[in-house]
Amino acid sequence: MQLIELLKRIPVLEIQGNENREISQLVFDSRKVTESSLYIAVRGTVADGHSFIASSVEKGAKAIVCEEFPENLDERITYVKVKDSSKALGHLASNFYGNPSEKLKLIGVTGTNGKTSVSTLLFDVFKNLGYDSALLSTVEIRIADQIIPATHTTPDVITINKILAQAVEEGCEFAFMEVSSHGIAQNRIEGLHFKIAGFTNLTHDHLDYHKTFDEYLKTKKRFFDELDANAVAITNIDDKNGNVMLQNTRATKKSYALKTMADYHGRLLEVDFNGMLLNFNGKEFWTTLTGKFNVYNLLLVFGIASEMGFDSDEILQAISKLKRVSGRFETFKSDGGIIFIVDYAHTPDALENILNSINDIRTKNERLITVFGCGGDRDHAKRPEMGNIATKKSTLAIITSDNPRTEDPAAIIKEIEAGVEPQNFSKYTSIPDRKEAIKMAIKFAEPKDIVLVAGKGHETYQEINGVKHHFDDKETINELWKLMSK
Repeated sequence: MQLIELLKRIPVLEIQGNENREISQLVFDSRKVTESSLYIAVRGTVADGHSFIASSVEKGAKAIVCEEFPENLDERITYVKVKDSSKALGHLASNFYGNPSEKLKLIGVTGTNGKTSVSTLLFDVFKNLGYDSALLSTVEIRIADQIIPATHTTPDVITINKILAQAVEEGCEFAFMEVSSHGIAQNRIEGLHFKIAGFTNLTHDHLDYHKTFDEYLKTKKRFFDELDANAVAITNIDDKNGNVMLQNTRATKKSYALKTMADYHGRLLEVDFNGMLLNFNGKEFWTTLTGKFNVYNLLLVFGIASEMGFDSDEILQAISKLKRVSGRFETFKSDGGIIFIVDYAHTPDALENILNSINDIRTKNERLITVFGCGGDRDHAKRPEMGNIATKKSTLAIITSDNPRTEDPAAIIKEIEAGVEPQNFSKYTSIPDRKEAIKMAIKFAEPKDIVLVAGKGHETYQEINGVKHHFDDKETINELWKLMSK
């Protein structure tokens, strides 16, 4: 593609050199530069891409997009100056792949909890409705039946456009995308055209990156602020920050709620570990998903599908066929009568939601044993909060290791323990080895008891000092149960 075509709709400050150069690929990592590449010099948190302009030219880049021209300009190269290289990258990527987000109905879901679940449930509902779609989530990336391994919460903007272009080629009409705060802050959704944006909730998370809750809120809000007038913004008004998201948006505003009147209103009629009887906008249906947080997830799915013009009966029928998302309130019963639940809950709010949901269902004759930890190299402030929540709402909490990364698991556990209130000291124990912690929970459990293993959900690894070791909570539970029940 010619450089002049790539620069369409991008505010260019200055160009030095030939605008009609043929470009073979877009690159913002200088190590990936090949002959005739366009190298975009992006200022990152660790390194400044401007430092690698010279090495990119040596490797064969024929054009450079940057915020400052280098001192010595090579006359064989075209230099393009822009105000913000990171933002320009998104528009360049969209242009390079033929603006695929304009050819699809792209739906983005953001919030602290529920993003993955809602995106995946949407993909499955639309499949049940008879449509092939694309899915970009933490767990996996899918184009119809093709599965592509996911590596980031939100992939880089070049990868996103490449996937969306593939989806268009495969005949997909819809694409569902999990939009993370990191992705918004790092301009990884720049240049994408969203048809609908959904908001789940906003609670304490990622403050290691955003530093303050206000900054985290503003980042999420930016997603809605940047929607165009043809889009729809649908928000959870039971969440105190739900209406904040809509304050400056040009999009059509829609709401969903369980506690107040909204465009999409839901009621939980019955619940147990096998599923729920729900009422959405006056219509009853059954789902095998369970837990109050899933009522919100499904209500957002219902709202989005309704905004896409589908009939409510048709949507609810498609919802009633849904299976649970991997690692999200995934329940299975042992032959000894113990109920095991594996869930990804790794924030205070998510952990409280899952424990409240279990406590709403159980009769209190059964004990609730919770195994959980907190990830290393992440927000320290949530650790004592989670220690307090788990010990308050469980019969026994076993504090263990999650993904310690470069931190000492024992130090993380100490920070979690700091939040335990004196009256709950007798309700917890600490076992740093995650496998041993799960083993202890199984050993302690009796028939009808409930064992929740929280924090890792769908993940099949444990990251220790930069190395990912195979570890799957579901697999570990099954292995230990077979071994211990002989």
